[in-house]
Amino acid sequence: MKDHESEEMYLETILVLKGERPAVRSIDIADKLGYAKSSVSRGVSLLQDRGYIKVADDGFIDFTEKGAKKAESIFDRHNTLTRFFVGLGADSELAERNACRIEHVIDDEIFDLIKRSADK
Repeated sequence: MKDHESEEMYLETILVLKGERPAVRSIDIADKLGYAKSSVSRGVSLLQDRGYIKVADDGFIDFTEKGAKKAESIFDRHNTLTRFFVGLGADSELAERNACRIEHVIDDEIFDLIKRSADK
């Protein structure tokens, strides 16, 4: 995994998948993101090395406490930004697409301002 955005995309995808099914494996991530299995395997290994996830012997993926916290934070950013853009008048698909890109680069201070505005 070469960058921060990629790491966050994997964590967010695992969180979403955990909400959709009882167990998540690398193949599920590959299918959801449309990535090659080999790329996902490498990404999962790096997330494991960084202490965000643990992979059981049967291949099922679970978050560590650190990983769950980070994934939930990323997901919150995504949802908040989407809501904010829809509130500005963007259609939901456009809002979603832009939130997905911006959530990885926005400064905490600016995000906090947007969150306060979106939560009103």
